[in-house]
Amino acid sequence: MNYLVGAFKPPCNIFISFTDGRSRKQVPLKKENGKTVMVALFQSQENIVGEVVVIEPIHGKKVEHNGVKIELLGQIELYFDRGNFYDFTSLVRELDVPGELYERKTYPFEFSTVEMPYESYNGVNVRLRYILKVTISRNYVSNIVEYQDFVVRNYTPPPSINNSIKMEVGIEDCLHIEFEYSKSKYHLKDVIIGKIYFLLVRIKLKNMELEIRRRESTGSGPNTYVETETLAKFELMDGAPVRGESIPIRLFLSPYELTPTYRNINNKFSVKYYLNLVLVDEEDRRYFKQQEITMYRNLEAS
Repeated sequence: MNYLVGAFKPPCNIFISFTDGRSRKQVPLKKENGKTVMVALFQSQENIVGEVVVIEPIHGKKVEHNGVKIELLGQIELYFDRGNFYDFTSLVRELDVPGELYERKTYPFEFSTVEMPYESYNGVNVRLRYILKVTISRNYVSNIVEYQDFVVRNYTPPPSINNSIKMEVGIEDCLHIEFEYSKSKYHLKDVIIGKIYFLLVRIKLKNMELEIRRRESTGSGPNTYVETETLAKFELMDGAPVRGESIPIRLFLSPYELTPTYRNINNKFSVKYYLNLVLVDEEDRRYFKQQEITMYRNLEAS
């Protein structure tokens, strides 16, 4: 029985490590099996340097191979097309020429100033990932392959222009309110500050909420899938307002798992954020007003 189990194990083990692995920041990454692991964090234009260690073959047997290589891959997987990865970044380094492996071998590798334009993302219908993939190519039998995930986050300077948002909501002769947010672009740890003014109130309102919504759209044309998640609900008012009343808004974003706004990433997906104002009257009728905001990753805030 042990012999049968051993027959399905690779004849040698591969380990991939980063040169600065001990000092580099680690962030959580949720794997396909639902488990969360800590992996190295990089940003675009960094050098990715490390080594691949091939442990000596099991039972002292030599392994004949057609070469050893390492690839750095940036991939997008759409879940309605699961298993098909679209490579937007693909770099390769040859580590060894064809030959035999019969003892432990260490191969250094380096990918210099790597262009990684998109951030790692795990969504409802799409995943964008970066991996290192080591392949020991063999004839007649399956290749020996090992993967190492890492995460990419890219930082944006604060926008030079950040206009406030001012909008009016009204139901003719029944309700007229104005709401104002201090800006339209927010970093991930920012605070949403604003005010709501009641200019006309002839409906009996019982409460008002502010929601943060994330809208993820994947695919294109007839194969477009849109998923909207409500990430946060914040009660602004409980009870009936009167004309002339002003309600302040102060909503901290740091408790929520937000990403930057992503627009048409590699023509595969987009992620947008919205502030959704919800008013509920005493008959439980709901009135909505939605406004898109732009999220960005600020270096100091991440």
